[in-house]
Amino acid sequence: MALRRIALSDFVIVRSLELDLQAGFTVLTGETGAGKSILIDALQLLLGARADTGVIREGAQRTDISAEFDADGPPALAAWLHEAGIQTEDTLLLRRTIDTAGKSRAWINGTPVTATQMRALGDHLLDIHGQHAWQSLTRPEAVRALLDAYAGVQGQPLAAPWAAWRDAHKALEHARAAQNSLAQERERLQWQIGEVDKLAPAEGEWEELNARHARLSNAQSLIDNAQGALALLEGGDEGGGALSAMAQAQELLQGYEHVDESFRAMNEVLTSCMAQAGDVLHSLQGYLRHAEPDPDQLAQLDARVSQWLQLARRYRRTPEELPALLAGWRAELQRLEASADLQALEAAAQRHGEAYRKAARALSSQRAQAAPRLGAAITQAMQGLGMTGGRFEVQLESGEPGPHGTDQVAFLVSSHPGMTARPIGRVASGGELSRIALAISVTTSELGEAPTLIFDEVDSGVGGAVAETVGRLMQQLGRARQVLAVTHLPQVAACADHHLVVAKHKGSTETTSTVAPAEGEARVAELARMLGGERLSATTLAHAREMLQGAAQPAAAGPRAARKKPQQATP
Repeated sequence: MALRRIALSDFVIVRSLELDLQAGFTVLTGETGAGKSILIDALQLLLGARADTGVIREGAQRTDISAEFDADGPPALAAWLHEAGIQTEDTLLLRRTIDTAGKSRAWINGTPVTATQMRALGDHLLDIHGQHAWQSLTRPEAVRALLDAYAGVQGQPLAAPWAAWRDAHKALEHARAAQNSLAQERERLQWQIGEVDKLAPAEGEWEELNARHARLSNAQSLIDNAQGALALLEGGDEGGGALSAMAQAQELLQGYEHVDESFRAMNEVLTSCMAQAGDVLHSLQGYLRHAEPDPDQLAQLDARVSQWLQLARRYRRTPEELPALLAGWRAELQRLEASADLQALEAAAQRHGEAYRKAARALSSQRAQAAPRLGAAITQAMQGLGMTGGRFEVQLESGEPGPHGTDQVAFLVSSHPGMTARPIGRVASGGELSRIALAISVTTSELGEAPTLIFDEVDSGVGGAVAETVGRLMQQLGRARQVLAVTHLPQVAACADHHLVVAKHKGSTETTSTVAPAEGEARVAELARMLGGERLSATTLAHAREMLQGAAQPAAAGPRAARKKPQQATP
């Protein structure tokens, strides 16, 4: 599965854009400020990034982003779509809109979905390496996550055992600290439960009790009104009721309905009214056969209503809350009784602690096996990125237990031969950090199943022969997967299979941005601009053609970083 088409409407400074994408390695270039990353920003928003009304083009009411992917994808994607209840088709169509009120809506193949679902789907479709990827190299959680991904660790295997151990330990500590007050608290709850249990309030009983009480309290009035309504419908022995009057009216209309068609229509309405009035008459007769005041039952209801109200006032609740209040007390009493069993709590804490430690040891073993392999792979990639003789190491040290295990993971680097490897943030310069981040991006890009890789100016801080190596690496990745890269380096752009140019256009009232394919002489001109600026010369044009010809030749022997996906460690 690869990204085949993206369409934007009123996005930032793009009025309307429809762009077809192809397999292989594609670069996006353009002048500074032209919006080279605009497609990547749109894709990130489409795949669940936080909605922001600032992305709506000035003067527009909403932005509309859609992307089309090939339907053939990894099995995990098909399973995800099936579980989400989304119908699979020949293509996978994603769409998201954001209006000026901040309302966001999203669809997958026409099925409405949440932003969370779009983010989950994005993990199966795209793998984005940002231009500031080096910043994460000094964050422990990011370093650990990268090693775990390389080791083949799925999800958070320690989250559940850690939470169970922590909760069991908290329960034990709470019970130990509260032993003196537990007995008193249990007595209070038992007394309250016993008092309310005498009433035995059932869920929904209060509403039914009020309805029955209202009927019995007004029993005589209900009977009197029913009798009055019945008399008006029936009339006396002489007739004269509403039904009799309607029957007479019906006879008068029937006599002349053959003369005027409107009489027939009115007669039909009157017939329906008589039938409904007859139903009411029969219902009233049935009601009166069984209706009679019941002072004894009313007295019983009065007593029970009074009990409900007294308990509600005592515990400062509404009557409707009494059933839930009783259930809460029972649950609290059960918890207190369980808390009093210190032996059981100690056994539970020990059992959960051992389960956590066992899982943590297994995870540490996976990390220990993967760490030297990851270090070797990144070291190999560094050799062709201007850091010949440099060495990358993944250090594991024991730390405090936590939801991610007991390992502290750190990246160490030696920039030059003979140097001792030290924490990456202390010995690497900004340019070196960018190149190391690029080596990591290229190395780890082989791990995921996402068919499309996106590099957003990860080549920042490199140039010369190193830049050509970067281009060759991305060109190589493009043979197996779709690769999109935003770059300012002509050496990288020359290695691409396809070239897109982003241009900004300033009008009298607005500024817009466009994206268009560059081929032939247009591509030569763009590379020449990247080499020498806006004023093209014969020298820069000739250099651009030479670069394109060289990029089309097979790559010379060099670093073979990230060509093979490392085997995952087994637990």
